[in-house]
Amino acid sequence: MVSLTDFQRIGVGLVGFGLFFILFGMLLYFDSVLLAFGNILFLSGLVFIIGFKRTFTFFFQRPKLKGTSFFLGGVLIVLMRWPLLGMLLEAYGFITLFRSFLPVAFGFLGSLTNIPMLSKLLQKVGDSSSMV
Repeated sequence: MVSLTDFQRIGVGLVGFGLFFILFGMLLYFDSVLLAFGNILFLSGLVFIIGFKRTFTFFFQRPKLKGTSFFLGGVLIVLMRWPLLGMLLEAYGFITLFRSFLPVAFGFLGSLTNIPMLSKLLQKVGDSSSMV
């Protein structure tokens, strides 16, 4: 099991709440206040988890500057109350930033079917022919 410091635990909580507020803001037709609050919580949680210096070096690496500019530009646009355009820019920046990590994440999600209880549940959901 991975041992987390108190700051990292706070960071995980902040990232979790940030993602919740971002999803809740999108459900409420791109409410700019919730999206902005979620963005601030997400970024501050990332700083708490990996530290300020490593966060800075991650975002401002030479090959990742394009993704960083779109992501942070989207955050700025959301803060200026243009939520739809800001979230589109953020999504493009997020995909560009984490392009190398996405296959690993999808591989992990694919390996979840090897878990006995979860694989039975997924088979039942997949076998359901109900339209409702």
